[in-house]
Amino acid sequence: MSVNPELVGRTFPPAQPYLVGREKVREFARAVFATNPVHSDPEAARAAGYADVVAPATFAVVVQEATLAQLLAEPDAGIDFSRVVHGEQQFVYARPIVAGDELTATLTVTSVKSLGGNAMVTAESAVADADGAHVVTATSTLVVRGDAA
Repeated sequence: MSVNPELVGRTFPPAQPYLVGREKVREFARAVFATNPVHSDPEAARAAGYADVVAPATFAVVVQEATLAQLLAEPDAGIDFSRVVHGEQQFVYARPIVAGDELTATLTVTSVKSLGGNAMVTAESAVADADGAHVVTATSTLVVRGDAA
């Protein structure tokens, strides 16, 4: 089954809210070698004007993951996860993510293209805080490898 081109424009229900924990931010910062003290020290973060530790820019992928799981599980999507390779990732921030944020993400498929026997599926996850204010849009392009000739 090939990727369903009718996915374009489809918006999935919001994922369950994700409460950003201080220790998760610290763990993620260590994993990506983000050494700025604002990522691990609440006092340094407050001195820089934040309410708590600040997540590294790529942390939004943690929140986005639940929305991508919805897409991959969609019965009519035609996406075979065993053939998926992550092609590209982009983040556009309205403000940084900080510990204590309760974030909800909603995914919309923006593009399905065929390229060299592979499918390229691009989806945007709009992430909002508990007040409904936009925090970040995380855009992923997934490459669904085609059958070998």
